[in-house]
This record gives sequence, C-alpha cells and structure tokens, in this order.
Amino acid sequence: MSDRLPPLTALRAFEAAARHLSFARAADELNVTPAALSFQIKSLESHLGQPVFHRLTRAVALTEAGARLQPGVADGFAALHSAWAAAGRVQDENVLTVTAGPAFTSTWLAPRMYDFAQAHPEVELRLLATLRLADLVRDGVDVAIRYGVAAPPGVHSTDLTTDWLTPMMAPHLARQVTQPSDLLRFPLARQEDTLQLEPMMNWPAYLKAVGVTDAPTPGPSFSHADHASNAAIAGACIILGRVTLTAPALRDGHLVAPLKDTFATRSRFRFLCVPGTEDRPPIRAFLTWLRAELAQIENLTAHRTIHPATP
Repeated sequence: MSDRLPPLTALRAFEAAARHLSFARAADELNVTPAALSFQIKSLESHLGQPVFHRLTRAVALTEAGARLQPGVADGFAALHSAWAAAGRVQDENVLTVTAGPAFTSTWLAPRMYDFAQAHPEVELRLLATLRLADLVRDGVDVAIRYGVAAPPGVHSTDLTTDWLTPMMAPHLARQVTQPSDLLRFPLARQEDTLQLEPMMNWPAYLKAVGVTDAPTPGPSFSHADHASNAAIAGACIILGRVTLTAPALRDGHLVAPLKDTFATRSRFRFLCVPGTEDRPPIRAFLTWLRAELAQIENLTAHRTIHPATP
C-alpha cells in the first residue's frame, strides 16, 4: 500500500459507489459509463493493495477495508462541498435560495416576493418549491422551511409558528354552518396533508371530538393542501384547514372558519439553515420579515377555543 493518496477521481467514484452500493447508479450520478467508474475503482484498489468491494451477482458490498475507508471519504467530500459552497457565496453574498413545500410556497412565499423585494432590494430571493429534503450544503440552499414535529439533526432550527385546524369553507356555505352537526350536509374533503400531522387529524377524528357521531358525507380527495383550499374557496367542499396555509384566504375573506372549536397540532413549520449562517444578513433579514408576515396568524386565533389534538 502506498502512503500517497489515490487520484481524486478514484476517491469520488468510490464515494458514490459506496453510498449507492451500485456501480450503475454511481456512474449515472457522476455522468460516466459503468466501465469508466469500474476502472476508477480498480485504480483505487490497486493503489490500496486490496479490494474495497465484493462484486456480487447483481450488487456490490463493501469489504472490511472499504467499510473503514467509506466514512472518512464521505466526510472529506462533504467538507469539500461545504468549502466550495462557502467560497461561491462570497461572490453571491446577497443571493438567498429558499426551499419550501409547494403549498407553503404558493400560499405564503410566492404572493409576497414583491413585498420582500421592496423591503430588501439588496437581496435576490430564489424560491425552490419541493417536498424533497434538501441537503443545505450539497444543494446550495441557504434556507429550508420544513414542517414536522422535530427539527432534523445537524442544522440551526427556529420555530416559525404554531398550527391549528378547524373547518373552513366559502362564505356562502359558512352562513349555513352554525354548529358542528351542520357540516354533515356538505361534502367534506379528504386531505392527505392532515393525515401526516402529529397526531393525525381527519374528519372522523374532528367530528368525534366535537360530539358528532353520524357519518360524514364523503367529499373529493386531495393530495396537496393548496388544491384542497382552492376547491373550498370555490365552494366545492369544506376542508379541515390548517391556519398556517389558509391565513391569507381567511384574512381576505375567501375562506371562513365559523366554528370556534379548533385543534392544535404538535407539528409546526421550522426555519432551517446551516449552523453559523443564521446571522448572515440576507438570512437574518428573511427570517425577521417572515416572522412579521406570519404574525397575522395570532390575530386569527382570537375568540377561538383551542383544544390539543389527540390520537
């Protein structure tokens, strides 16, 4: 075994293959042919003097030497990515890339981009709407806004706002709903987003909690919260609306929440960034602005009876 490190291309090929445990997927990620990636792996093994992979029929597995090598190589490339991103931000110090889910982006961020630009003309805001969990270093993302019970490890996390649910509907339907049992006369939307809360909340759970025992009228089913909200605004159904996503529609009168009983969830939106970057001026300015925008939720909580959601 030589004390000299193998070529960086060989280490890069090993890192990708060890992460995927597949030469084909690693080659696809690195945009090379499987034969070229295999050549780089063999070069590394020749340099090391022993194999780092067991070649199986349809897969590969790390040898003991490969298993010892993998964590350090992975950490090394993560450090390189971090250093490269940090160097790139020197040039783009006022560019702020923010990723959030499609519903939060469409209801909160996109309609307010102009307002943020007016308040902070020095910052160029870029939005990336996706539910994919971004790697803040590898993906070149400055801020991630994510929803859940706990923050992921290894990031700086700031809670943005609490969340609660209650029946929401178009104004002409709200005039006909004065008590929970009135909801049974209308289609009640089935929403995947409320099933992902902690604890889960759906119409049977809500109706049971408010003392309604009759079965609800099934309504349309939605996989995205903003689609459900748009259908409710059009009067097609009643939704169990989450205030964090419907506050703009409630404020503007497009949706109405006529019943006082609301249920708080343990899930909440969080503002995530790489530790140490939270005081970077564009990030600090965006967090301060976002908190001020979300403060309107507190006004919508007045005169409501908040119950903790239970399983």
